[in-house]
Amino acid sequence: MSRLYEALQKSEKERREAGIIAPDPATSVKLEERAKTQARTAHESRLANLEIPVESRMVALTEPFGLGAEKFRILVTRLENLREKQKDLKSLQVTSGVIGEGKTLVAGNLAVTLAKCSRSKVLLIEGDLHNPKLAAAFGLNQLQGIRDWWSATKHDINHSLYQLQDLSLWFLPAGGTYEQPSDILQSPRFAEAFAQFSRQFDWIIVDSTPMVPTVDVNLWSRLVDGTLLVVREGVASVKALKKGLASLDHAKLVGVVFNETSDSDHGAAYDKYYVRSKNGDNSESENGNPEVSA
Repeated sequence: MSRLYEALQKSEKERREAGIIAPDPATSVKLEERAKTQARTAHESRLANLEIPVESRMVALTEPFGLGAEKFRILVTRLENLREKQKDLKSLQVTSGVIGEGKTLVAGNLAVTLAKCSRSKVLLIEGDLHNPKLAAAFGLNQLQGIRDWWSATKHDINHSLYQLQDLSLWFLPAGGTYEQPSDILQSPRFAEAFAQFSRQFDWIIVDSTPMVPTVDVNLWSRLVDGTLLVVREGVASVKALKKGLASLDHAKLVGVVFNETSDSDHGAAYDKYYVRSKNGDNSESENGNPEVSA
C-alpha cells in the first residue's frame, strides 16, 4: 500500500504545482484514506470468486448427482433440522479419532453442500495448523491465511478470506503449518476474530485436528458450538475414541459420521456413512445403503 500512497501523493503534488488544485492541509490524510480504500478494493477483487480446479476432491462439486453428494445433502438436512431445535448451533468442528479417517473431505464437502443447498453464508476454516490438507483437497495451493494474519499484528483477518467460485462459501486457509497452534487458538485476538465470524456467517465449519494425539481439537471445542466426529471402520479403536472425547472440555457432540473413505482416498468413495445421534440411535438399511440421522 505504501507504493500506492506514494504514487497518489506524487500525482497530487504535480497537480498542485500545475495549478490544477489548491493545497489542502488535509490532503495527506485524504490520500492515505484513498490508498487504503483502493488497496482494499484491489484485494477484494483479487479474492472474489476464486476458481476451484477440476482436480478438486470434493464430490459435492465434481459429482453433484452422485451418491456421495446425495449423502451430504441428507447430512445438511439433518443439521438444519437439528438447528431448529438448538438455536445456538452455528459453528461445528469436524474431527476424528486419529488421522486417516476422512475428516478433511467430510468438512469440505459439508461446507460446499451447505452453501449450495441451504443458501446459507458459510465459512470453511482450515483449522488443522499442524498438518493442513484442506486447501490441497480443493486443488488450491499457496494461499495466505491464519499463519500470515497471526504474523502481521495489524492485518485484518477478513483479508485472508477467499470466496470460492460463485458459491456463498468463504474459505479461511491455514496459510501453512504452524509449530505452536495453541498460541493462536488460545489468544484473545483469535477469539475476537472467531466471534466476528459468528456475526458474519450463518454456518462455520472447521476442519479440526484428530483428537489423538494433539490438543488443538480441545481448543477448538471452546470456540465452536458443536463437534461432528468422523469415524472410519478399522482405523481408530473404541478406546482411542473414548479417550479423545473424554479429553474435550466442551465436547458438545452433535453426531458421528461413519465413513468408508480416508483423506488419502479419492473423493468418489463416499458410498457408506451415517450420523449417529447423541442418544445412540442409528439406522442402516439391509441392502447396505446408509440412512442419515442426527
